[in-house]
Amino acid sequence: MPLPHDEAFKKLLETFFQEFIELFFPELDAMLDYSETRFLMQELLVDIVGEEARELDLLLEIRYKGLDGYILIHLEPQSYRDSRFHERMFIYFSRLFERYRKEHKLIIPIAIFTSDEIREEQDTLEMVIPEHQILRFQFLKVELRKQNWRRFIDSDNAVAAALLAKMGYTTREARDVRREFLRMFMKLKTRLDQGRLALVMSVADLYFQPDRAQDEEIIQELMIQYPEEGEAIMELMPAWKRWGYEEGIAEGIEQGIEQGIEQGIEQGIEQGKEKGQAEIIRKLLLHGFTPEEVSKAVELPVEKIKKLM
Repeated sequence: MPLPHDEAFKKLLETFFQEFIELFFPELDAMLDYSETRFLMQELLVDIVGEEARELDLLLEIRYKGLDGYILIHLEPQSYRDSRFHERMFIYFSRLFERYRKEHKLIIPIAIFTSDEIREEQDTLEMVIPEHQILRFQFLKVELRKQNWRRFIDSDNAVAAALLAKMGYTTREARDVRREFLRMFMKLKTRLDQGRLALVMSVADLYFQPDRAQDEEIIQELMIQYPEEGEAIMELMPAWKRWGYEEGIAEGIEQGIEQGIEQGIEQGIEQGKEKGQAEIIRKLLLHGFTPEEVSKAVELPVEKIKKLM
């Protein structure tokens, strides 16, 4: 079972915040000092007038070079249609301003729209009278379906790989998107630890609807094109876990290529399954996942996860 969507997406933004800003807001990226970053999402509960209190999805404090001081950045993922979402963003902003205006000179609200529909999301709240503007509030936004997937395939950005399946592409391009996603993983493996790779896999797996036969074809294509990376591809492909394959296949890969991928995997599973699984569990726990989250991700009882702790 993959992590729930909201939980996984929040983990992605928290773990790869710098990569997210670099990817979608390069001008803002140049102004931030990432060496001094502190997440506040567990400390703030926003009281919304007329509604129940709600905790912000992600709020962080970071140093801003232009002001030589700290600012706040609020990240709010939105997966469903809400005609009053822009009003809600303003209410969040006003509460933050009310509470933090003395300590922080700048508050930057960012909305990430993850809907499958392509539409123009309202990002502005205005109040005007003739010849006078009373209020104009506008937040930053990312509309994933409006992003052309081909812009990101040469990137080594983990967020680009995780969200590639949410970008804009046609049905005819779906297989190419899947192939490029797997190729991007080959590049990520050289610089990310197992825990972060597992997080990227979990998020990407929420959006892809892979076909087993098609994936096997793609894997064989990539093995021919990148023979030295064949093992890495097999280990990292998230959909294979759902079909019963596991990570510990290193000793079975060579034979699997010769006798058929499935036969090789079955032999590799028996030899490396427990060791590989325990290592991934350890990495997930080290990167802040709870035993319950890890249990869902690797499909093992919570009691067994706690014993490994």
